[in-house]
Amino acid sequence: MGVAGTLDYFSELLSGAKKGKKKKQIQTVDLKVRIDCEGCKLKVKNALSSLKGVKSVDVNLKQQKVSVTGFVEPKKVLKKAQSTGKKAELWPYVPYNLVAHPYVTQVYDKKAPPGYVRVTEDTAIATLSTVEEQYTTMFSDENPNACSIM
Repeated sequence: MGVAGTLDYFSELLSGAKKGKKKKQIQTVDLKVRIDCEGCKLKVKNALSSLKGVKSVDVNLKQQKVSVTGFVEPKKVLKKAQSTGKKAELWPYVPYNLVAHPYVTQVYDKKAPPGYVRVTEDTAIATLSTVEEQYTTMFSDENPNACSIM
């Protein structure tokens, strides 16, 4: 920790004396934004860069994904992205290996980027009935009595 680090520490210490004002945490907000061309990409990037607290904006045209990093709130970022006239929503996908059953009807999405499935909060989807569980474990590599034809 050099001189600059020490000065930062003391400035944070002194500014922390003010009560009632919480410091925002740095975070990354991912959005799904309908972007068709480079012009749309530039329009969305410039709009989101103008938000207060934004450190970086990354746009992935292929996945239709925009990542905003900084001291921002997700609702404000979403509202700003929608103000450009583009269809925008919070990123609705997670990597398929984080989901217990990625090919269930409510989770699997044909429009999702490769390797992703839709986020679900429904616990009924994530649990299998006993019959489904039997069929699933019948062909499992971890089951020593599994079908050896495969």
